[in-house]
Amino acid sequence: MNFQAPSSQNPPAFAGLDLLSSAVILLDDQLRIRHCNPAAENLFAVSQRVCLGQPFAQLLGTPAALVAALENALANQWSYTGHDIVVARDGEGAEPIHLDCTVSPIEPTEATQASLLLEFRPIDQQLKAAREEREAVQQRANQELIRNLAHEIKNPLGGIRGSAQLLDHELDNPALKEYTQVIIHEADRLQDLMHRLLSSHRGMQPALISIHEILERVRRLILAEFPAVRVRRDYDTSLPDITGDREQLIQAVLNIARNAAQSITQAPPSGGGAKEGEIVFRTRAVRQVTLAKKRYRLALELQVIDNGPGIPEEIRDRIFYPLVSGRAGGTGLGLALAQSFVQHHHGSIEAESVPGRTCFTLRLPLAKENNHE
Repeated sequence: MNFQAPSSQNPPAFAGLDLLSSAVILLDDQLRIRHCNPAAENLFAVSQRVCLGQPFAQLLGTPAALVAALENALANQWSYTGHDIVVARDGEGAEPIHLDCTVSPIEPTEATQASLLLEFRPIDQQLKAAREEREAVQQRANQELIRNLAHEIKNPLGGIRGSAQLLDHELDNPALKEYTQVIIHEADRLQDLMHRLLSSHRGMQPALISIHEILERVRRLILAEFPAVRVRRDYDTSLPDITGDREQLIQAVLNIARNAAQSITQAPPSGGGAKEGEIVFRTRAVRQVTLAKKRYRLALELQVIDNGPGIPEEIRDRIFYPLVSGRAGGTGLGLALAQSFVQHHHGSIEAESVPGRTCFTLRLPLAKENNHE
C-alpha cells in the first residue's frame, strides 16, 4: 500500500482503545482513518503510521456489507453490523480474512475528529475461541474423572501388591513365586500409571527459565532414546526468559517429542524408500495474542514439527483427552499431561496434522506486564 505517513501523532484520547483485544478503527465523517489500534494493525498487517488520514477503502476495500453498515450508521446514527466481510490482505500468498464488523456512530471531538467506530471480529477466531472454551470444559471434566478413578484404584492396588509380597515370602516353590512376581510387577506398573495421572495436579514451582535450555534438555533425551531420529533446531535466540515450572515444561515438551519420535520409528516404510525421520523445534515471538482470555502484546510460540505418518483422523479432535492414543500399547496420557502443564502456565496448545507433517504449537506469555485484559 502506498500510504503517506502523517506528521502528527495520535492524541491521548485514543490510549484506551490500544488496550482492547479486538481490532478497532476510527473514521471521520469523510470516512478517513483517524486511528487504528494495535490489534487492528496486527489483523490487517499494516502500521497505523502509514494508514492514518487515508480513505478506509484503501485499507479495507469496499465490501458491500461493510459499505452498507457505514452508510446506515451515518444516515441513522445507529449501530449496524456487517457479517462475513471479506478483506484482502497485501503480500504474496496472503489469504483474505473473513470478519464481522460492527459500525457505531460516536460524537466527534476536537481531539479525535472521529465519527464512526469500527470493531472487527475475525470469524475464525470466534469459532476458535468457542472451540477452545468447549475443549477446556471437557478437559477439566475428563481430568477430574480420571483423578477420582486413580484415587479409587490406588488404595486397593497397594493392598494387592502387599499381599503378593507376603505370599511370595511364604512360598518355597519357584514356579509359584514366578506368579507372585508377575502380580508385583504389574501392580508396580499400574501404580506408576496412577502416579502419572495424579502428577498433573501438583503445585507449580515457578522460576525464570530459558525455553531453549528446556528444548536442549529434551533434545538430548530424544536423541539418546531414538538415535535414528534427527532433531533439528530453529531457534529465535533473542527471546527472553519466561517464568515457569522447569520440570513441568520439560515433561510437556518431552511428551510431545517422544510421541513424535515413536510415531516416526513405528511407522511402516513407505513405498518410495526410507525417509529420514525428523523433528524440528521452532521458537518465535508472536504479537497481540489472547491466552486464557487475557491479551498479551508479546508471547512465546514453540512448535514441535515432525514428518511422521500423522495423527489418525478418527482421534484428531480428541488427541488431548486422557486415555486416547493413536499407538498400539499407548496409555494416552502424554498429551493430556502436556496440555494440563501448558494450561498451568496460562498458555495454549493445539495440533495440526496431515500425513507427513504434524505440528504441535505451544504459546506461553513472556511477561506479566504485557498482559492486557
